[in-house]
Amino acid sequence: MKLSRLNQEMRAFFADLYEGESKPLVLGEGQESARVALVGEAPGEQEALKGKPFVGKAGRNLDEFLRATGLDRAQLYITNVVKIRPTRVSDAGRIVNRPPTREEIELFLPWLRRELAVVKAPLVVTLGNVALKALAGRERTIGVVHGQLLSVEGMRIFPLYHPASVLYNPRLKEIYARDLAALSDFI
Repeated sequence: MKLSRLNQEMRAFFADLYEGESKPLVLGEGQESARVALVGEAPGEQEALKGKPFVGKAGRNLDEFLRATGLDRAQLYITNVVKIRPTRVSDAGRIVNRPPTREEIELFLPWLRRELAVVKAPLVVTLGNVALKALAGRERTIGVVHGQLLSVEGMRIFPLYHPASVLYNPRLKEIYARDLAALSDFI
């Protein structure tokens, strides 16, 4: 119930902010009592269209890797740092994804912290650099701390590469598999 109240507050706050823009909020999904919270960067095109986190290509990749850990989405809480799809116009004139700006991250970060406080998952898995830096500090990078358990402000954080990174860099698949095996030990 607390989560639905928080989501109502977020919708009201961001409706005023993004009034007139077609920037739908993609809120977190899962149980308030989840054992693990996954935190990504921001929704992509499919997530914005469907209103759910991690339903596009990266989501399918994530589902495949989750099976390797013995977890499924029903056991998790899945959300993003930024709750709107950050976009830009490509050289070809198409609307494409872009990384969230520091201002967007700072705008949404207090809401993410409140969200994680409600969910109270014993383990927070960050997916990629944006989520890692938002929750563990800008000095940390995924290439250095991936697959290691961190303790930050009373939160247990396990950083993973973003599932989309494996799509663009197949060499990461083996590293990702090792990190998932390590994650299984902490669950």
